Amino acid sequence: MEFPRFTFNPKEGIDNPALVITDDSEPDLSLVPRLCQLKRLEGQSFGFYLRKDQRSWGFEIRNVEPWSPAEHSGLRDGDRVLEVNEEYVENMDFNRVVRKIQSCGLYLFVLVMRREEYEQAVSIGVDMQTLAKASKGAHWSRPKLCHISRHPEHGLGMAISAQAGQKGQYVVSTVTDSPAEKAGVRTGDRLIWINGVMVSKLTHSFLSRTVRKRGDSVTVLVIDSESECCYVRRKMPILPVVAECCSLPHAAKTIHLVKGCNGYGFLLRQEKLAGTQLIVHVLREVDVGSPAERAGMEDGDLLLAVNGEPVEFMEHEDIVKKIRQSGDKVILTSISIPGRDFYRELGISPLLFHDQCTLQDDKQQAAPHCTKSQSGTPLRNGDECLTYLTMYVQDREETGAGFNSDCVQDQSGTLTTQV
Repeated sequence: MEFPRFTFNPKEGIDNPALVITDDSEPDLSLVPRLCQLKRLEGQSFGFYLRKDQRSWGFEIRNVEPWSPAEHSGLRDGDRVLEVNEEYVENMDFNRVVRKIQSCGLYLFVLVMRREEYEQAVSIGVDMQTLAKASKGAHWSRPKLCHISRHPEHGLGMAISAQAGQKGQYVVSTVTDSPAEKAGVRTGDRLIWINGVMVSKLTHSFLSRTVRKRGDSVTVLVIDSESECCYVRRKMPILPVVAECCSLPHAAKTIHLVKGCNGYGFLLRQEKLAGTQLIVHVLREVDVGSPAERAGMEDGDLLLAVNGEPVEFMEHEDIVKKIRQSGDKVILTSISIPGRDFYRELGISPLLFHDQCTLQDDKQQAAPHCTKSQSGTPLRNGDECLTYLTMYVQDREETGAGFNSDCVQDQSGTLTTQV
């Protein structure tokens, strides 16, 4: 059998659709970000460095440690970070991204692309934020962490019912203008978590009693049904760390201190929290008229962070050193003891939803200063000073999530931050 011979006629062009050539370039459908889910143990780091790429202004994963949570999750050297805990970060300041990772606790969710894919997407003008959002689904939204205060007469204004045929899954219904609705809960939302406990572990009768009788308030994690399907499809757990916060009480307080002639005017003590074995760092003996008092520091507050870096699990001497090395200005983050108890019950860090003020160019802390030691004696001026750089970090520590945002003064070079 003979096949007809194909001849090319330059006047008519090519009529074979398989041979049609076009100059229209469409985005590569293979450019799909991947989600890496990291879970660490207490005292363990996530096991990677983060640095700012000067050329593309993206965030790059570096030095992934063998056998670490980072490697186990699929993170690789050179990956570019688009989102941290479901929040787009490419348009964020580097130090804000650092703080987000530092305060996330034991779980970290990172949306990344391989370096080659990222550079390809940038070269053809792909909008990275749109690409990141498209990877979740058309009807995706973040879960909501809502604190509901009970009304003396109308209660919470919320009822919980079990989903038919689905054990351990519950749906919320609210009353119009009730405390629950005002807190952000909507009828039809799926209840995921209440007062720090996953509801899949609780019975319907227990939940009903909690809603009817539990104290003056409850804190719930809810999500709409369509978004829940997006999380199920992505095999991603719904946790407070990826949620939007709706008016939680006992907010952490940011204190901007400027050194006076007698130092800052407070005492930092390491104490055991009453009724627990937990060691905390407490702000004590705030001097009348001192910079500390004028900035709003209160005796008995617990210190959470120094210049945006969490210090709850650091040694006392290391915290004092960080304050001394900050120069004439320092930013402290603190919380009241009732506030710390509230967040401990929920099992989340009080820094998780704390919107920190931007450190003023992160490079104003350079000169040594005096503060008070645990015994109340002013510390000597230090010879070695550390200062912040906007995008780089030098030292590596195993505290908290493991970030350290310092660099040696007068020393140049590109530095990195470890998680």
